[in-house]
Formats: sequence, C-alpha cells, structure tokens
Amino acid sequence: MEIRFGTDGIRGVANADLTPEMAMAVGRAAALVLKRGDKSPRMVIGRDTRLSGQMLEAALVAGICSAGVDVLLAGVLPTPAVAYLTRELGLQGGVVISASHNPAPDNGIKFFGPSGYKLPDEVEEEIAGLASSGNWGNLPTGGKLGRPYQLPDAVEKYASFLLSTVDVSLAGMKIVVDCAHGAAYQVAPAVLRRLGAEVVAINTSPDGCNINVGCGSTHPEQLMRAVQEHGADLGLAHDGDADRVLAVDHNGQLVDGDQIMVICARDLQQRGRLSRNTAVVTVMSNLGLHLALQKSGINVLQTKVGDRYVLEECLKSGAVFGGEQSGHILFLEHNTTGDGILTALQLLAVVKKSGRPLAELAGQMQRLPQLLVNQRVKDKRAVMSSPALLTAIRRYEKLLQGRGRILVRPSGTEPLVRVMAEGEDQGELQRIVDELVQLIRDIES
Repeated sequence: MEIRFGTDGIRGVANADLTPEMAMAVGRAAALVLKRGDKSPRMVIGRDTRLSGQMLEAALVAGICSAGVDVLLAGVLPTPAVAYLTRELGLQGGVVISASHNPAPDNGIKFFGPSGYKLPDEVEEEIAGLASSGNWGNLPTGGKLGRPYQLPDAVEKYASFLLSTVDVSLAGMKIVVDCAHGAAYQVAPAVLRRLGAEVVAINTSPDGCNINVGCGSTHPEQLMRAVQEHGADLGLAHDGDADRVLAVDHNGQLVDGDQIMVICARDLQQRGRLSRNTAVVTVMSNLGLHLALQKSGINVLQTKVGDRYVLEECLKSGAVFGGEQSGHILFLEHNTTGDGILTALQLLAVVKKSGRPLAELAGQMQRLPQLLVNQRVKDKRAVMSSPALLTAIRRYEKLLQGRGRILVRPSGTEPLVRVMAEGEDQGELQRIVDELVQLIRDIES
C-alpha cells in the first residue's frame, strides 16, 4: 500500500481511503521512527467523536504496541490537548485521530513529536516510506511488546493547563459555545464555567455521525442566531477537533480569525508580549488585517495556506503569534499548535479587561470585500496546471492590480480548488470568481 501525508497528516474516507490496515502500518512505522532507541518509549492517542475513531484507534494501538511502544489512551480530546500532553508528559510522540472540519465519514491521522510540534516533512516522509514498504526488520516479541493504558485524567490535565493561561474572571458574561458535536463538547463549556461565565452550550451531543453537520466554525449561522436568542454577550464556534475558533458578537455578527488576530495582536503588543513585534498570517488573510496591524506598527509576515507554514515562519522569524482566517491561531507562548479553546480564552480576556464589547473590538479592522468559492474537482493537480486557468488568473491579476487580488489554490485536505477574490468592487469580484469557477468546471468536463 502507498501512504502519503498531506498538509495536515493523512486523511480520507474511513474504511475506504483510510483503512485499519493502513492505520496499523502507520502506527507501527511512527513508533519505530519516534522511539529512537528510548528504553521506555510511550505515545498518547486522542480522537474526536467520529464513529470510525475507535476502529482506527484499535488499529493504531496494535501497530504502536507491535513496535515495542506503550500507548496512553486519552479518549475524546481536542487536537491541541494531545500536543500539550505529549510535551508535558515527556512522551516520544502523540497521535490524533481526526479529520478536523471535514464531514463525518472522513477521518485522519496526524502526529506530534516529543516537543509537541507537528512532525517536520522529512520525518513524515520517513514514516510514510517505512509504512508503505513494510520492511519492518526484527520486531519485538514477548515482554518487549508495548502495552495500552488508559489516561483517565487527560481532560482535567488539559483543562487545568487552559485555565493557567489567563488571569481573569468571566463572571457577569453570558457566552454561547458551539462545540460542533466534536472533541470540545466536554472541556470547552467546563472551562468557561470554571472561569465564572454563564454558559449556553450547543451541539454537545455527539452520536458519531453528526460532527460538523450544520454547526461549528464551518457553519456558524446557528450560533449567530443563538447569541441573539439568548441575549448573550458573545458566542464561540469550534470545529470538530477544536484547534480553531470563530466568534460572534452580541449583534449576531461573525468575528473571523483575521479580526480575532487583530484584537489579540494589539493586546499582546500593548502588554509587551508580541515577540519581534510580528504577526504571521497566510495569503488568505484579508487586506484589512494588514492595514489594521500596520497602523499599529506591527510587522506582518505572510505564508502560504496551512497552519504548519505559519508555525514554520514563526519558528524561523522568532515570532510567537500568528494564524489563519479560519480561526486556527497560534499562541506559541502557551502551546505548540493552534488551539481553539486557548484562543477563545485569550480573546475573552481582552474583552473582559478592556470593558469593551466584542463588536467594538472587532471594528478595529475594516474588512475589504472578499469572495471565496470552493469548487469540488476530480484532479486538483490537473486543474491547477491548466494553461487556460493560469492565463485567466494572470489576466484578472492585471485587471485588479493595485485595487485587489486573486488567489486560486488547491485544498490540502479535500478534493477542492478554492477561488478567492478580494477588492473594493464586490460586483466585479463576483464576476471574476464566477468566470474562474466556470473555467475550472470546463477544464474537468
């Protein structure tokens, strides 16, 4: 079997593209690579609420234990919690079984190294090569096999960590939190309540198949209504594995990752905690973010889309803060990966300490019109290499020069090509996006 890592681990339809046999091979390969001769190697596994999670977990446990590595089973837990536990407990690696914001039939496997950071490309390639080849060498037997253990206090360990990152009471605040029937369904409401907030928790009844369905950060409409219906101060929406968050102000208006980054970057700067006076964002961030941060004298570094590229640039430049418009935001002072609940707490701390409503804080950034269409395709590479598409993109870039921009890129996790246009004239942007989407359809027809 051939195994490949994408921009965020291995993903596919569970039991079709991503099979138990594949999971077992990847688990064994990762354990062999990550244990590196350690005498008592251990790894932790966390998963979201998908029905296929336990099936893949069983296969991963078999693979990891067959390599002589013990496994700590953390159960349902956000992705950033696994990163934290890997680092905090001094483990050789962490594994997350999740497809994040993808539909319920999908699932995925991603790894963290001993430092709590996602694995670098070369290590993922080593694991993929070993798993694909099946050249295992001499595997352990008898008492040298690994063993699985439950980690019953995983949620509490993570909750305590989250609480340690803020020094504010949320008493007097009414917050609606949408957990997307995903990994945050227990810990997110609990942490907010322990900080004193009145919490209305929605979409907290996972059944294995309802994760992300019409809810969460990919479908915030329900939260926008709920905030107004409950007269809440604001709302928070997580995705399936809780590594991102979007917010909603008291008027029911969406506050996206760009606006959250502007609010938090300015706060970090004012408190002298914005290392290098720099924020790292991707090419998807709205031009309004750049203008707002530049007005505050904050440097902005830009990367291609993907939280791993934001992280790489942070580590390269010495920055400690950055993220994506999707709400996947890095506070490297606290954790090694995007953390939706952590981000929510940092945002809430700014709101509480400033005494200003979220709507007013979000108004620090004036958004330029931006249109995004996700076009499903059969072959992303063929579409993106089409001379006709490349010519059209160059033509529209020239048309918008100085007034806006175009970005056409393949999704790193789904069979989609994303078409984005940004500028001052929404009618013009709509025409450009419509024509590019139709061209993509024609290329595949």
